[in-house]
Amino acid sequence: MLRHAGVGLSSEGPAPLLLRPLGQARNRASEVVEQLTAEIASGRLVLGAQLPTEQEMMAAFGVSRSVVREAVAALRADGLVTTRQGLGCFVASDPARRPFRIDPDGLGSLRDVVDLMELRLAVEVEAAGLAAERGDARALRAVRQALAAFEAAAGRGDSSVGEDFAFHSAIAAATGNSQFARFLEYLGRFIIPRQSIRVQPPHHGEPGQGEPGAYLRMLEAEHRAIAAAILAHDAAGARLAMRDHLLRSRERYRGMMTPGR
Repeated sequence: MLRHAGVGLSSEGPAPLLLRPLGQARNRASEVVEQLTAEIASGRLVLGAQLPTEQEMMAAFGVSRSVVREAVAALRADGLVTTRQGLGCFVASDPARRPFRIDPDGLGSLRDVVDLMELRLAVEVEAAGLAAERGDARALRAVRQALAAFEAAAGRGDSSVGEDFAFHSAIAAATGNSQFARFLEYLGRFIIPRQSIRVQPPHHGEPGQGEPGAYLRMLEAEHRAIAAAILAHDAAGARLAMRDHLLRSRERYRGMMTPGR
């Protein structure tokens, strides 16, 4: 247990920080981030308090200097800590302003996947409509090529996760609004649930299907419907096709859930 007399601690005396040596299985910097975040959330590290020094954290966690620096950089990017030149790192005075963030390590249950599908519905349905309205020849060619790549991968029996992500990314880019593309880039490939979920679907295949190939053929048909509407500049049809695609995906995973999961 590390006792740290940092700035902002209670006048009753320094509060002990519950920092534990790390195990070997997980990403070590991520675990340092988790423990320091918990110290901040619990109030053991109060607003404005100085973080332990690099040497103290290296000793407490049993990690290298590079791991500590990576963890601190992540906390700073999340808006939880600030750096003062020559003084060290301090808990941010307004951690409520931390940016939106999804932890891919947290997408391990069906409930998490269903929640993410609903977030995608709120963003990607409109993206499809805007792509149909605004997409120029170059952007629409990219959508067509991404669809062809997905079809080729599915035809080979590949998982097609990368091609699936590229198809949705091409649609986001075709909106002409860089924020859609940035949002999908931020979410990354774990927006494709079949590669991020850790729960085995029924029949050891894809969700709701006894055979992986049948699921990929169904996705292929859904992707074709989306692309056809976008290429025809049919904004209403594109929104409808994307909504149908994502709702079907959500319901396939929801159907795998048991009460309480």
